[in-house]
Amino acid sequence: MKRIVLSVLAVSILAATSLTGQAAPMSAPAAPQSNYAKVDWQKPGHHNDVRKRVFKKKVVVKRNHWRNGQKYSGWRQHQPIRDYGRYGLHRPGRGQEWIRVGNDYVLVGILSGVIFGALAAQ
Repeated sequence: MKRIVLSVLAVSILAATSLTGQAAPMSAPAAPQSNYAKVDWQKPGHHNDVRKRVFKKKVVVKRNHWRNGQKYSGWRQHQPIRDYGRYGLHRPGRGQEWIRVGNDYVLVGILSGVIFGALAAQ
């Protein structure tokens, strides 16, 4: 009796695996195919190769005319820079502040207007 039950069970397992293997025909595609032969960006003559583009950044370097020890009389017309770390500037000393004049950062003394340093803005 055990042999019959085991053989029926084995045949049913083999039959189930053989049926699930034949669920989809072998020639059917896995993904749906497109109706278009070529997409617009694949057409000849319209292709732009991104790797061939070269962007050159023009950098104009002007020598600043600020000298240490020179007096700048119009420094009060400019707003002081409070977040100097954002611009890559070091902390000003006591009695000094950074101002932006044109394309330059100038470190001036608050009382006298004497220039202690200057950097070109980036």
